[in-house]
Amino acid sequence: MIKLLYFAGIRDLTGRPSEEADLSGRTVEELWKWAEDKYPGIREGGARIAVNEEYALPDDRLGEGDTAAFIPPVSGG
Repeated sequence: MIKLLYFAGIRDLTGRPSEEADLSGRTVEELWKWAEDKYPGIREGGARIAVNEEYALPDDRLGEGDTAAFIPPVSGG
């Protein structure tokens, strides 16, 4: 199982701060496709995925027990 974390507007879209999914062995791109099927619009706005606290590339593979966070763009002032 993979733990998924949702932040800011993505949390509003999903209606939950986190969940677990059986996505071990899949790529980050496959995670995006899974998330878009479950939560249409999640990919809009330039969000990124971090796996185990490091930004991930589309071809990176998820391992059992990983934590993947959906992080929207951050602005500051």
